[in-house]
Formats: sequence, C-alpha cells, structure tokens
Amino acid sequence: MMSYQIIPVTPFAQNCSLIWCDKTRQAALIDPGGDADKLIAAVKNQNVELTYILLTHGHLDHVGVAKVLAQHYNVPIWGPHLADKFWFDNLQQQCQMFGFEPVATFIPDKWLSQGEKVTIGLVELDVRVCAGHTPGHVVFIDHQQHLAWVGDVLFHRSIGRTDFPKGSFEDLIQSIRKELLVLDDDYLFIPGHGPTSTIGDERAHNPFIQ
Repeated sequence: MMSYQIIPVTPFAQNCSLIWCDKTRQAALIDPGGDADKLIAAVKNQNVELTYILLTHGHLDHVGVAKVLAQHYNVPIWGPHLADKFWFDNLQQQCQMFGFEPVATFIPDKWLSQGEKVTIGLVELDVRVCAGHTPGHVVFIDHQQHLAWVGDVLFHRSIGRTDFPKGSFEDLIQSIRKELLVLDDDYLFIPGHGPTSTIGDERAHNPFIQ
C-alpha cells in the first residue's frame, strides 16, 4: 500500500506530493517546485527514505527545487518526457517570467516514456505521456490503489492551460481521453493545483471534456 501527503509550494500553491510505500518506507517527491525546507521537513516528519524525485513536466513551479533536493538526498531525478527538454534549457528565462528567485539549470537523470514503470518499495507507478499543457508532460498512476498524479493535465472541473510555447489544446483533450478517461470512475487524481477529484466526477461534470 502507498500513502501520500500533499504539500502546496510556491506562490502558485503547486501540489507537490510526498508519496511512500507503507511497508518499506521508501518514498518519492512528485513535482517539488519550491520551498525546499518545507519538503525536507515533511520527509523527516514522515520518517521515510527518499529514493526519487519525479517530475510531471518542465514548468518552474513543478521543478524549481528538484536539483537542490536531489543533491541533498543523493537521489536521481526522473521525468518528464524528453519533449520537455526545452523547458529545462530555459529555466532562467522561466524565473524571470514568473518572478521567481533564480535556480540552476539542470537536466533530469532519466527522461520517461509511455508505459515505463517507476518502483518505489513495493509500489509500482505506471507512466503515461499526456502532451498538451507541455509536449512532454507525463502522469503517474498507481493502478493497485486507483490513484493518479496528473500534474497540470486535468483539474477539478477544468483542464491545463495550452497557451504556453508548444502547448496544444487538441493534444491535451486527446491525452485526457486516451490516457485518463479510460480509467475507472473511482480513480482519485491529485492535480498540480487545487483540490483532488475522481475520474468519474470529471467525466460527468467537467465542461471541457463533455
């Protein structure tokens, strides 16, 4: 079984998640966009062993302190898909654009592809590429517990923005339909911002995907 704690970070209240295997206590941070001290405290308070930094896409509010934490814990950074490399190459410009403190440019240790698996203790996460908000956006799905971390693809009653460079509304809708709406109604998803929801609730009520 897996447990998780949602930890909002950055002025954009981005939902960073600390996830861990209950049996082994191995853990990962998904989308550590900022507030490194807060995230380090959360890892300590949960008494878990961090083994990965996982990234859904290359926007600054999702990756801002990934390198700092990877060095602090001596763990690798995995994700997103290679198509988001240009966002990592332009981290300095992102800092200026969004008014963030400068962060060092970095490249993840591993780019992820459709259908890959990430193992955290006894928990396995399925990787699916969901282009649209960014071209290399990925989501992480725990099929055993019907949980998904979807970054900025899908939100409660909304969807991700597609007005950034290389964004595509058509690709985003296709990704949601092909990769997320195929899941059972009871799958709970944790978005990049805002409240959690279920696939069934969004299937029934989200005006963007009717």
